[in-house]
Amino acid sequence: MPSSVTTAATGSVTAPASGPVPGRDRDFSAVAQALAAPARSVFCNLLMDGTARPAGELARAAGIGASTASEHLSVLVAAGLLECTASGRRRYYRLAGPEVARALEALGALTGPTPVRGYRPSRQAARLAAARFCYDHLAGRLGVALSEAWHASGWLREGLTPAGAEGFAGLGVDVAAARAARRPTVRTCADWTERRPHLAGALGAAVGARFLAAGWVERHRTDRGLSVTPAGRELLAERWGIGVDEEPRTTGGAVELRNAG
Repeated sequence: MPSSVTTAATGSVTAPASGPVPGRDRDFSAVAQALAAPARSVFCNLLMDGTARPAGELARAAGIGASTASEHLSVLVAAGLLECTASGRRRYYRLAGPEVARALEALGALTGPTPVRGYRPSRQAARLAAARFCYDHLAGRLGVALSEAWHASGWLREGLTPAGAEGFAGLGVDVAAARAARRPTVRTCADWTERRPHLAGALGAAVGARFLAAGWVERHRTDRGLSVTPAGRELLAERWGIGVDEEPRTTGGAVELRNAG
């Protein structure tokens, strides 16, 4: 006999007598198994900026051969973490969506950083900590500092305020499109390097796109770090009192991003 659960709002709801209840539990082991290889971690880290990269580039970054990389990439695609598109004879891989980037960024807060040895890896780590894209929105010290400044100025509260809508529009951000998007307009994302939230959601993506289009930040060629341009440094200092060094510096693992005031 099927059992029933009575609720005040709906009356009697029939549930199956045995078997798993859909939506109650999640099988984390499938995703854990897909991520359980250093090469796959390298792939996911590189793709966290929302770009699509060819398999050969990912293989070189991980220091493995093409056939081995293909096997690892197939596992990540099968797990729903990556998606693959073909262009001619090349295959390009990217994260399967912003929800994957959000989950990986949150997971990063629970994991230790990879060891950094040598000058070049140290500089790359410094760039990532200073400013980067978390899929399609600004992250790192830059993203956190901006988010805190926008809350302090009343642009953001639980959501986007009227002052914020006007302020972002004044920067050239497409606020109307962000509000019309199918994803939440404003949401927070846990920053794994700063342990504090930065702005995500449709508005975060629109802000990130505007910072790139206006030339306030530039993507770095070899990693997902961002460089703040002279025009960007001027904007940050004048509008929100945020000072950024021309070249991120490592000081006992910290990156220099200071309050201009």
